[in-house]
Amino acid sequence: MLTTLIICFVVLALLRMPVAIALGIAASVSLFFFSDVPLAAVGHKMVNMVNNYAFIAIPLFVFAGRIMNAAGITDRLFNFARVLVGHITGGLAHANVLAGMFFSAISGSAAAAVGGLGEIEMRAMKKQGFDEPFSASVTVAASVLGPVIPPSIPLIIYASMTDNSIGKLFLGGIIPGILLALSLMVLIYIISKVKNYPKDPFPTWSKFKSGLKEGFLPLMMPVIMLGGIYSGIFTPNEAAAVAGVYALGLGFFVYKTLSVKDLPKIFTEAMIAATIILFIISTTSTFSYILTIEHAGGLITNAFLTLSENRYVILFMLNIILLFFGALMEAGVVLILFIPILYPLAMNLGFDPIHFGVIMALNLMIGVATPPLGVSLFMMKHISGIKLEVLMRKILPFLIPLIIILLLISYIPELVTYLPSLYK
Repeated sequence: MLTTLIICFVVLALLRMPVAIALGIAASVSLFFFSDVPLAAVGHKMVNMVNNYAFIAIPLFVFAGRIMNAAGITDRLFNFARVLVGHITGGLAHANVLAGMFFSAISGSAAAAVGGLGEIEMRAMKKQGFDEPFSASVTVAASVLGPVIPPSIPLIIYASMTDNSIGKLFLGGIIPGILLALSLMVLIYIISKVKNYPKDPFPTWSKFKSGLKEGFLPLMMPVIMLGGIYSGIFTPNEAAAVAGVYALGLGFFVYKTLSVKDLPKIFTEAMIAATIILFIISTTSTFSYILTIEHAGGLITNAFLTLSENRYVILFMLNIILLFFGALMEAGVVLILFIPILYPLAMNLGFDPIHFGVIMALNLMIGVATPPLGVSLFMMKHISGIKLEVLMRKILPFLIPLIIILLLISYIPELVTYLPSLYK
């Protein structure tokens, strides 16, 4: 049954069928021909998979991100980031990364970061003399921060499927997220020095105060969310709802950039985006079920142990596998497919579940910026009009610091586990 499942899925994927549907059909065919399990169980599994309280946070965080875009709050975050780091060589590129870091603490999605900030950042950098492929590459690389820095939709999925604490996983992503941002800024500084890219003048005190005034209230959103979660005032789901209400309050009453007529479009966009994510999760349920009953986890574990019994060598191989599939498939699909297979292996080898969850998320998020099928690359092609092959070539140097940080957090687990260890 396992062989049929894999062959059927690969054939359908090669025929360019949407991955989520290909997974569902492959699983249904395998069950029909090689199992006594009735096909009615497929629908049952799909519903049960998304019938999870933790998944409520996904549409709520998506909604909050859409509100931030529609209310023009992303512009304010970018302007504040520009005030903070615009005076460094390559200033707007640094502001691009920092704004991505700020927006990541609100949206939890790489696609949302590119869609929300990409056009604003590209326009500003082009106006100041940066070449477009460089600007686009910086934006795509910065989108990797989205699902690593909390809140994070991939970490919510991982927590729900492994019964781990969402709060601890969110904490585990903070230090890696900061290290990713710093590593990108180091590379940007080097490239900007070589190419003599421009920078802003050092901000005056009045300009700094103006930027802080613009950015203060939007940046209070992640503070309120995370502070509420870790103080026990509300759950991650409730934090997501608070984020949406807070964004609405800023848009309607503080900045007055939203009106009631904007809401149908915002709700529709958020609903479609969240439905796509949840549909992918649901259709992978039967696929994961077959992997479980066929003991795929045990087979994979034994296969790895025949290659090496050294847990660090195995971890290196796992990183390569996840990077490879992350560059070929949608991150959510890979995450849901590989958790039932790799999580038991990681636990058998004694890895910390929080550490392993952040490693999985980071691998797959690097995939969104990696040729040939990184979703952020395709979104940037649509936004900028730059040829895909040009983007693929220009993004390659930016993958180097991301992979270096991945290896650091893989082999220095304290970079991930230190903050969660403080949370009781």
